[in-house]
Amino acid sequence: MSLNESIVEDAALEWFGGLGYAIGHGPQLAPGEPLAERASFGEVLLVGRLRAAIRRLNPAIPEDAREEALRKVLRVGTPSLTQTNRAFHRLLRDGVPVEYPRPDGSIAGDHVRLVDFGVVRANDWLAVNQFTVVEGQHNRRPDIVVFVNGLPLGLIELKNAADEDATIWSAYAQLQTYKAEIAPLLHYNAALVVSDGLQARMGSVTANQEWFKVWRTIDGQHDAPPQSLELEVLVRGVFERQRFLDLLQHFIVFEEDPDSGALHKIIAGYHQFHAVNAAVEETVRASGMADSKLLRQDVGHYWAGRMHGGQPGDRRAGVVWHTQGSGKSFSMLFFAARVVRHPAMQNPTLVVLTDRNDLDDQLFGQFQRCADILGQMPVQAADREQLKALINRASGGVIFTTIQKFVPETKGNRFEQLSDRQNIIVIADEAHRSQYEFGSHVVKRKDGTSYIAHGLAVNIRDALPNASFIGFTGTPIEKTDANTKAVFGDYISVYDIQRAVADKATVPIYYESRIAKLALNAAELPKLDAEFEEITEGEEQTSKEKLKTKWGALEAMVGDPKRIALIAADLVAHWEKRFEAMNGKAMIVCMSRRICVDLYDALVDLRPEWAGETLKVVMTGSADDGPTWQKHIGNKTQRRELAKRFKDSKDPFRIVIVRDMWLTGFDAPCLTTMYADKPMMGHGLMQAIARVNRVFRDKPSGLVVDYLGLGEALKSALATYTESGGKGAPTYEMAQAIRLMLEKHGIACDMMHGFNWDKWISGKPTEQLALIPAGQEHILEQDDGKKRWGQVVMELSRAFALCAASDEATGIRDDVSFFQAIQAALSKQNSNNLKTPEQIEAAIRQLVSKAITTEGQVIDVFTAAGLPRPDISILSEQFLAEVRGLKHKNVAAELLEKLLKDELKVRSRRNLVQAQVFSEKLKQTLNAYHNRAISTMQVIEELIKLAKDLDAASKRGEALGLTDDEVAFYDALAANQSAVIAMGDDKLKVIAAELITQVRKSVTIDWTLRESARARIRVMVKRILNKYGYPPDLQDEAVKTVLAQAELLSAAWAEA
Repeated sequence: MSLNESIVEDAALEWFGGLGYAIGHGPQLAPGEPLAERASFGEVLLVGRLRAAIRRLNPAIPEDAREEALRKVLRVGTPSLTQTNRAFHRLLRDGVPVEYPRPDGSIAGDHVRLVDFGVVRANDWLAVNQFTVVEGQHNRRPDIVVFVNGLPLGLIELKNAADEDATIWSAYAQLQTYKAEIAPLLHYNAALVVSDGLQARMGSVTANQEWFKVWRTIDGQHDAPPQSLELEVLVRGVFERQRFLDLLQHFIVFEEDPDSGALHKIIAGYHQFHAVNAAVEETVRASGMADSKLLRQDVGHYWAGRMHGGQPGDRRAGVVWHTQGSGKSFSMLFFAARVVRHPAMQNPTLVVLTDRNDLDDQLFGQFQRCADILGQMPVQAADREQLKALINRASGGVIFTTIQKFVPETKGNRFEQLSDRQNIIVIADEAHRSQYEFGSHVVKRKDGTSYIAHGLAVNIRDALPNASFIGFTGTPIEKTDANTKAVFGDYISVYDIQRAVADKATVPIYYESRIAKLALNAAELPKLDAEFEEITEGEEQTSKEKLKTKWGALEAMVGDPKRIALIAADLVAHWEKRFEAMNGKAMIVCMSRRICVDLYDALVDLRPEWAGETLKVVMTGSADDGPTWQKHIGNKTQRRELAKRFKDSKDPFRIVIVRDMWLTGFDAPCLTTMYADKPMMGHGLMQAIARVNRVFRDKPSGLVVDYLGLGEALKSALATYTESGGKGAPTYEMAQAIRLMLEKHGIACDMMHGFNWDKWISGKPTEQLALIPAGQEHILEQDDGKKRWGQVVMELSRAFALCAASDEATGIRDDVSFFQAIQAALSKQNSNNLKTPEQIEAAIRQLVSKAITTEGQVIDVFTAAGLPRPDISILSEQFLAEVRGLKHKNVAAELLEKLLKDELKVRSRRNLVQAQVFSEKLKQTLNAYHNRAISTMQVIEELIKLAKDLDAASKRGEALGLTDDEVAFYDALAANQSAVIAMGDDKLKVIAAELITQVRKSVTIDWTLRESARARIRVMVKRILNKYGYPPDLQDEAVKTVLAQAELLSAAWAEA
């Protein structure tokens, strides 16, 4: 038995059944059926189930109010799919607001629950296959829809794993069609799933292709085994009923992009879901507010359990280490939303700590934009007095502050107690910084007196003696860092670089040193240490003393005009080569504001056209900085506008120079390259280079180019990372990418052995163009050449994009452009070459000779072969003669194969028998060709004959006096030659015409899936065949063929 889409569907339904879902068949629930649950195909909710659930879950609310709630759910639609989806999600999570009169005449306000999040069995669970939806002229049938209380919260689109053209991204493209054509079904959707039975990904209604992600665990304790079916893991891991309720309530959030204004729906990844649930339970334990017998005892990779020996009431919840770029801020948000609703915490107060104002603003802004999920609006403490007032409350609240506000007003004093409540949770962002220390030390004043300075962690403990502490970090805690562990405890969850890259939550980062290239002597620079990192951009403006120290000496050396000129020249050459191979943006990180400005000037001297839009400096400053700097010093609003533009991949602002700005908490996925000319180390270095690890379309990696000698600092960071249990390297050496590129280039050259492409560089345009079909011919002559070539060129292109600026890449650049041109021509011969918007707007660029382009577009395969572009539906004698005369016979065969497959694809939608007959002939011919049983010349003749026969078949309607649809039914009746002999053409034509008339009258929506409707049409067909004396012994087969033909045409009629 061959694998097909229905087998995948049946397997998925079996898994849902095992999870306790009832299984329904879409056509049985359709209008007019005995078990109908829909009044029309336009209804996307199962209203009866929803009404029953509302009644069951809200017995104390009057029926009129319950019906009003139902009406609000049914009328939730707005012109915007995303806005409607957000509006419904609020109703789902928080209940539908209603009002009704009390017996005393006053008005009561209440919320009608649509789902019981606390009791799984109180809800109605149903998975339905083949659920047809009709909206306007559009008729679509999603594969599986998951209903909870009659609400279509899950949608799964499946493809056949055995069909190489039917990938999960074909299923993704189908979802985009649903969004455009049957949007009401998506109004209520919580999660979208695409799968081919083997691979599976989940995303939201706003997610682009790259944000449909794998779900790797069922229970959260460990990854599913490598041989597991991804679809099974996803269905059992996400749709297990309690977990699905948890996901719906706590792990879906909507955020409006502050730059573009676009609304995005974010669903937690598996690492966030399980880490947050573990963190909440650890926080409850640490607070001592729950019976220890109620705490979960399970342990595993995502669930830390008692890993660090924490005891109930020890006030140390632990640390969540999720590598930069993997969604740490959202993990913090999901944690906050989850813990504020935990009954044991009794409406806790959350204090969110950062150590810098700009980070406080960023994180607060995100929580503020996503306040819906918190159920309250977060507040940012402007000063120490407001912080005291906000914390000194009975309960509740999400308060943002910097750690520096926990400093006593009088030096040497202890910080006053603000609250002794147990249900205060301190959430620290980047919980490894030196500020979190318990120690105290003596500080001498200038007048000779001294005072005791206490660590900030001591001050927070003094202020909040019974609070529980939890930390979130993107970089590991150093093994020697006793302070952080003393404050927070050990790891709750680790999501390292290796896992993030494997899940495509981030891309790998490559490292390239350009020091030797520029003959810069790193040894001459003063030794880098943590002292350099302490001087921030703001302090550089005000702290004149520090500028006289070795920082000042280093700054002078790094900012030497000759050195800046060298770097500027190298950077221009490097970036232009890199940008040619991969679309993206660059960030240049300098040591001081002066160097930022001087490097800008040097770059603009080399590339004056960059001065307008391409290149900008983003830094702070004051009026004291002088007139030449003022054009680079913007206010907060101007910097926000520049950030918006830089994040936009289409905006011409492509290169930014910074000192401190945008090195932490700044996400620009299209940023591919960082040029580092500033001393950085430890966590600061790790956070800075992570700016280039964000996922963006098909971006293969980020690149850090080093001009200052950061290699040792990176080695140290790697040692810390590995000691902490992290897997995967923070950066990979560029030499690795170069080795990979040269290896793939070697394989491609081996496949082109014996073929001379020197004219690609030195020849005339006509000679260059002629190389493309000749190159195709060379590849097509090899066993499985087309497939192997496509794979190696794709891998070579990705590797080349990583190291396009290297000497090695420059040396093979023209080869790569030639190989890509051949592959582009070959890929255009594929019948199934539709591209998604993401593929069209790929990050990796094709290197193409200008001689073979027209207005930026690669000339298509017909032009390259020297042929006019044919009208594919009319294979003319002239065109076929020109194909026969082509010099490159394998290319001619490929062209004919493409044209015939395309034509048969069209025919298969209208004429079943004709498409089957010709498809079988084509298959036999191609098998003989690919098995080398016939020569290339023979296959061309066979394909030309087939094309002529197909063309003649398309004109039979004129000769028979039948329409195309009538010809399709005629062919169904005439499929058996003995029927033609017994009845003759004329009688078969009469039967075909009557069948068309009667079938077209009888078909209804979904008739192909409803046995009762099929039975009626089967009887009608038999009656017509009997009426005209069709041979009884041939009737059963004829009825089957006619019904199959009717299915095809009814689909075409529905689209007409």
